Formats: sequence, structure tokens, C-alpha cells
Amino acid sequence: MKKLGLDPLFLLGLAIRLALIASLAPRAATEWFAPFMEASTSVLTLDPWSEWIARGGTPVAFPYGYAMWLALLPLGLAARLTGLTQLHAYELTLLLADVGLLVTLDRLVPDRRRLLLLAYWLSPIVILASYGLGLNDLIPALLLMLSVLATRRVALTSAGAFCAAAISAKLSMVVALPFFCIYLYHNRALRQRLRDFAAGFAGCALVLGGVFLLSRDGPAMLLSNPEMGKIYRLEFDLAGGVSLYLVPLMYLVMLYLVWRVRRINFDLFQVTTGMAFLLIVLMTPASPGWLVWCVPFLSLYQAMSGRVSILLIAVFTAIYVLGTLLVTPLQFANGTEFRLGSVLHVSGQQGSHVASLLHTAMVAIGVILAMRIWREAISGNDFFRLSRKPFVIGIAGDSGSGKDTLATSIAGLFGVHSVVKLSGDDYHLWDRQKPMWQVMTHLNPMANDLEGFCNDLVSLVDGESILSRTYDHASGKRGRQVRVRSNDFIVASGLHALYFPILRECCSLRIFLDIDEHLRRHFKIRRDVHERGHALASVLSSFERREADTERFIRPQSRYADVIFSLQPIHPDMLDHLDDRRPLRLKLIVTTRHGFNELSLNRVLVGVCGLHVDIDVGHEGDEVRMSIEGETSAADVALAAGILCPAVTEFLDITPGWQDGVIGLMQLVTLTHIDQAMTKRFIQ
Repeated sequence: MKKLGLDPLFLLGLAIRLALIASLAPRAATEWFAPFMEASTSVLTLDPWSEWIARGGTPVAFPYGYAMWLALLPLGLAARLTGLTQLHAYELTLLLADVGLLVTLDRLVPDRRRLLLLAYWLSPIVILASYGLGLNDLIPALLLMLSVLATRRVALTSAGAFCAAAISAKLSMVVALPFFCIYLYHNRALRQRLRDFAAGFAGCALVLGGVFLLSRDGPAMLLSNPEMGKIYRLEFDLAGGVSLYLVPLMYLVMLYLVWRVRRINFDLFQVTTGMAFLLIVLMTPASPGWLVWCVPFLSLYQAMSGRVSILLIAVFTAIYVLGTLLVTPLQFANGTEFRLGSVLHVSGQQGSHVASLLHTAMVAIGVILAMRIWREAISGNDFFRLSRKPFVIGIAGDSGSGKDTLATSIAGLFGVHSVVKLSGDDYHLWDRQKPMWQVMTHLNPMANDLEGFCNDLVSLVDGESILSRTYDHASGKRGRQVRVRSNDFIVASGLHALYFPILRECCSLRIFLDIDEHLRRHFKIRRDVHERGHALASVLSSFERREADTERFIRPQSRYADVIFSLQPIHPDMLDHLDDRRPLRLKLIVTTRHGFNELSLNRVLVGVCGLHVDIDVGHEGDEVRMSIEGETSAADVALAAGILCPAVTEFLDITPGWQDGVIGLMQLVTLTHIDQAMTKRFIQ
């Protein structure tokens, strides 16, 4: 805040605001808000609305809830004690809300401070509506953006409370509530926290709304607000006394479109919420203050957009200022008025035409802005695209090579709520006790229902659910059918996950595990004997029996992989001398094809994780081989991921399950190639 307060642009905006506070006496503030606060501070009561009406005040003076009154009360009381006018107390409260809103936006996009100062702090919309016309929309806008910031920080109880306070301050803020709910429900990492938001919202609403409903005149003043009827102005008469209201229709359609996005990230949430406010304002004869609701969202949009959008918003703002000043005079403290129509010699019917043309131009540019927002910030959003086609990771390799381990570690990054695993083991044709296994091994494609595996994977990619039977390795039998729903990420692992062309075409990223044979046998004996309860003699005899099928059906799949992980002991004779003093130390050899960030990966592995890396680039640069040795921690792997692929880390769970050692390195390499594969897929 200190650096922000010393910025010349901030000081310029502050000087403009203070000058307007000192020189203007906006009619809305002098006739409604300041007198209402004067009455409510002279006789302290929990029902200031009834006190105001009892004094003969107009019902349209303060059609707001407790949050608005409580926001204005501290400086209102201070004004009564110090002799400051209620008008200045009201305007200084708006100034504090204005600064608070700037700080909130700075927390949301901390690296775009200069743009925020230009787009928000020096916005003529905010300055004119708040200080020129004395409208109080900054207060609900601040509360709403505090709710957005708390949502970004996953402080969802606070987010719910701020959202309820924003609605209490101005009922129109209820427009945002369904977008919060859709975001928290469709972002699967946050769905389990939806109850925290609901608890915060309900608690604040009960306190602020419950007391408000006990007021004798407060609810009546709120419901009699003529501004609420503006959403019904745009209508089609369907005859028979029935009309079609276009603004509610548009809003409901937009809610449906947002609901159809299967998973929403924070950027989509704040963009769609801002777009809803913008379209409502454009389609109604809105109060000049209503556009203040849109400015924070438009500022955030400019922070992620280009120069064309900034130029459009600048033109949109200029037309707003001209159109507003043409029909609404500025009231000075000395009683004089400034009328732009008189200066331009535009009045009467001619002035009405000019104002209408300006409003038409503003709506046209606003619609263009909405279309650009939809194209750039929504249609171009990775989460939006992912909602239409899942990301599929195919993992193939020999039995005991670690396919399930890698699949589980990947699911731990994105969260089980975002990942569905399809295992090739579930498609064995026979139970283990069947005599067919005496003449055929699991590695033979004929022993597996690969057609069913293909069909189920295609169905999941198409967003459909499947019925699958899980193979129990302990009993050797397949269980009952269970319904498996498609998800954002599909991990298809198995002996034949890359065997058929259709399987490979379904995969966005193809991985093959080519573990050292002696190490594979060591792990397989430990897994099958100690974890699955198989007899040691049976496991040993299966090695030789399966070797021919491995060479024929499994290893050839490696030629189709984008990434090959080869796990090897650092020294070949280490497996013969394992004990507590000599734990197994491994190195990871990674072969990648058609990648483009292996050099960056090399630098991060060395510089951040402290590993030894040997890298060999093929003659044409399309294949890179990296030999990685050393120990690394989950924390280092997480830090490296944030450096290498910040875009993909947004897809991770709230607390991703990073792991130590070689599994963590495999997670990191996989994530970097998911990042590359997404980039390639989204530009095709």
C-alpha cells in the first residue's frame, strides 16, 4: 500500500477526488443520503428507516440494507462529534471505499499496478458517478470484490459473508450469487468447500437481513425503489396481458451457458460475473452508478487482454461521460450548475436525440466488448476448452513396471475429483483360476478385452459414463459393475494402453515405462508376493514364460510414446547387496520426443532440485535423453513445477500430492509434457 500511495498516478487521482469533494454538492447526496445519515445519527436506533419516514423523509432516499448504513455510520457519527458536514462524511466514506477497491484489485493482479491505476483509479466512470453525481455504488462494489478476493484465496467463509454484505448494501449484487455457486460447484477441487461459503453467507445474511426485516419501513423502502423496475423496461408484449422480459431472459440464458461449462477456474468465474453485470447494465436504462459495478471487472479484463480492448473501453468510457453529462447537470457547492448541453448548445428535442445516439453508441461498443470477452477470456480459456474434451494420458509398460504407481501419483496432483483412471487389468477376459492362463499370458492381447477397453476409453473421451468391472489382484476375480463418469483428466494405464492406433489417437500424452529388467523383477516379486499374496515359485516361473510376449507385444509400444521413463539402479550390482545400511538408490532416464522445454527442465533440475543431469539431444532435435541422478524432495519438485509450467499448475488440486525422489521427478516431467501437449492441442 505504501508504494501504491506514492505513485504519481495515485496522487493525481486522489487530488481529482478531493477537488471534487471540496467543490461539488451532488444532488443525490445533498437531498437523500446526507439528510438520511443526519437523521439516523441524531437519534441512534436499529431502525433508521422508520426514523427517517417518521420525520417526513422520502421513501426513495435510502433503499438499501444494513451493510450500506453500517458503512456510512462511522464517519457519520464522527461528523456529528467534530462538526463536519454529513455531506463530506458521506463523500469521504466513498473515498475510503474507492481506495479499498483499488487495493483489492491490486491484490487480485499484483503485477499490473500501473494498468490498474489507469483503468480503475483514473476511470472517469468511477470519478463522475461517485464524486460528480454522489452515487454510492462503490460500497457494494467493494464488498463484492472483497468476496471475489476471498474466493481467490480459498477463504470461502469470508467470501460468503462479504457476498451477503454486498447484497445487503445493494440488492442488485444478488446477480453475482449464482456465479459464486456455479464456480464452487463446478470447480471440483473447491466443491467440498461450498458449505463454507454457504455458512459464511447464511451467517452474515441472518445478522444483516434478519434485523433489516424487523424494520417497520426498511423493506418497504427497498421494494419501492424505482430503480428495481428498470429491468422490466425492455419487453415484448405477447398479448393477453403477458410480456417477455428480455433482461431476466438474457440473465437466465447466461447462467445456463456458464452452468454447461463442466469445470470453471477463477478467471472464468470473474469474467463471466463481470460479463453478466455488463450485459444487464447495457440492456436497461441504468442509473449512471450501475456502471461502477462493471469497472472493477473491466479493469481485471484489461489486465489479461491487449491494446484493442483497452482502446474500446476508453472509447466506451468517453461516451458514457458525454452521455451522462448531457442529461445530468453537475451541482456545485455554491449552488451553480454545470450543464454540458448548454455549453454545446444542445437542448430540447435535439439534446434528446444526441443523448440517445450516444447511448446507442455506448451499447454498441459494450456489445462488442462482451463479444471480445467471450472470445478471448472464455472461449480461449484452457478450462473452458478442457470442459469440452478431457485430457487423456496413456501409460503402457510391462507388468510390474510401475504403471499403477505413476497413474496414482498423477491423480494425486490433479485430485481424485478431477481424474478418472481406466486400468487395463480390469479387462482381463478370465479370472485367474481359469485354465486358459496355463496356455496364454496376460501380456497377450488375445487374453484381454481390448475392444471393450477401446470403446470405454472413447466413451469417456466423449464425456459419457461407462460400466466397468474392477479386477481384484488378491482374489484374481473381477468384481461387480460400477458406473465410471468421465472427468477432466483420464489416465488409461495397462499392458496394452498404446497397442492399438485408436488408443494412441485418444491420448493427449503417451507414456511408456521401460524399467530395468532386474529392478522390475525385484519390484514385481515384492508386489506380487508381499502385497498380492502370490506364491514366490509362481511369480518366478512367470518371468521366463512371459518374456516372449513382452518382446512381441509390450516393448514395441515404446516407439509410439512421447515420454519414456526408464528406472535403473545407480549400480547394476546394488540389488544383490540391499540392506538397511545400503538402501536402493535409483536413477531416472527420461527419453522425450517432440518436446520443446527440455533445456529449461535441465536447468531447473540442476538449479532448483540440485540434481546431476546428463542430457543428450538427437541429431534432428526431435528426441532428447536425460539421465537424472540424486535425491530431491517434494517441496523442490513443487517449486520446479511452478517455474516450468505455471499455466498447468492452475489445474492442480488445492493441495497437490507431490512426492519425493524419482516418483516426484516423474510427476514433474509428466506435468511439463502435459503443459506442452495442452499448448499443442489448443493451437491446432
